[in-house]
Amino acid sequence: MAPPGNSLRVFPMSRYRIDASDLQFASEFLANPVGYHSPGLQRVLNRMRGAAWAYKYVLVIEERHARWRLGKMPAKRGSAIEIVEGVVYTDLIEAERDIFRRRWRDLTGQDIDHALFKAQTGN
Repeated sequence: MAPPGNSLRVFPMSRYRIDASDLQFASEFLANPVGYHSPGLQRVLNRMRGAAWAYKYVLVIEERHARWRLGKMPAKRGSAIEIVEGVVYTDLIEAERDIFRRRWRDLTGQDIDHALFKAQTGN
């Protein structure tokens, strides 16, 4: 919240819950992870990035412009980033998509690809 006497009110993003109505924004992100995002997708991304996590997924550069590792950055500043064993990326766009999928699953309990398939097929 804003300090006393300040008219600016700050509302935590945690009030916003990602749900099935946001599947269109997941589809938008997976189609184009970088560049301009619609206001709805930006809201979803703000929730994902601003959530009160025990850790946040991050990309750790292993080889500049060529190879990245998945890391978990703890909430406590100064703590070491934990490298997730066995997860290596050679395509930055695919890395961004994977992190989006992981965050979606952590926030909703759903596999995003399965949820999108169900929404598209009605199954």
